Amino acid sequence: MNTTKMDFDVLTLFPEMFDALTQYGVTGRACEQGLTSVTTWNIRDFSDDSRKTVDDRAYGGGPGMVMMAKPLDSCLEAIGRSHLNQGINRGPVCLLSPQGEPFSQKLATDIISYRQLTLICGRYEAVDQRFIDAKVDLEISIGDFVVSGGELPAMILMDAVIRLIPGALGDEDSALQDSFMNGLLDHPHFTRPEIYGNKSVPDVLLGGHHAKIADWRRQKSLELTFKRRPDLIVKARANGLLSPKDEAFLKTLES
Repeated sequence: MNTTKMDFDVLTLFPEMFDALTQYGVTGRACEQGLTSVTTWNIRDFSDDSRKTVDDRAYGGGPGMVMMAKPLDSCLEAIGRSHLNQGINRGPVCLLSPQGEPFSQKLATDIISYRQLTLICGRYEAVDQRFIDAKVDLEISIGDFVVSGGELPAMILMDAVIRLIPGALGDEDSALQDSFMNGLLDHPHFTRPEIYGNKSVPDVLLGGHHAKIADWRRQKSLELTFKRRPDLIVKARANGLLSPKDEAFLKTLES
C-alpha cells in the first residue's frame, strides 16, 4: 500500500496562480487522490498595517523594492501552528532564488523524503537577508535567468516532485524512464501512424524483440546526451553509471 504523501505550503502574493497546478493534469489528479496537498498562504494577510505592505525601499539605495522580514516571519509562524494542529512534521523552508542551488532531478528525488516542504515565492528585487539567514533552510534556482517572481519556479519544482510520488503517474515506470533519472537524456519516442510524412518508425521498435529494443533505446539515449549534453556523460562516468557496453558505444561516437 502506498504511504508516500507530500505536503506543500506556499507563501505567495498570488495564491490563485497555483490553481493551474492543483486542478489540472498529473498534479491535479495527485491532489484529488490525496497523494499531495498544496496549501497557499497570502503573505499580505500577515502584514501589520492597513495597506497590507510587504515591501520597502532598500537600505543603501538602488533600484527595486525588498520584501520585508516581518510578514514572512508571521506567515511562517502561522504555518507552524497549522502543522502542529494537524500533526504534520514540518520539513525544510525553501526560498526560490537566483542565488540558490540549481534544481535537478536528483534534488527532486531528495525532496520526496522530506514529506513536507514550505516554499517561499519572492517578488520585487529581493528578500530581506536577515529573514533568509534566520528562517530559510534551502535556496533553489531553476536556472541561470531571472523571472518576475517565485511562483512559476515553485510550480516547476512541485510538478517535478509530485510526479515522483508513487501512484501519481498512470504507469510508475514512466518516471523511472524520464530524462536525468539515470543521468542521461531520454531516448526518442514514436507512436502511430507507422509512417508519417516520409519518415517511418525505426524497424527495431516494430520487431517485438525486447532486448534489441532496450539496446537501441540505451544507445539513442547515450547518443543524444553525447551530442547535446556532454557534461552529463562526464557526470555519468564519474558516478559509475556507464557500463563497459556503454563505453564501447561512446567510443564509436567519439571517433
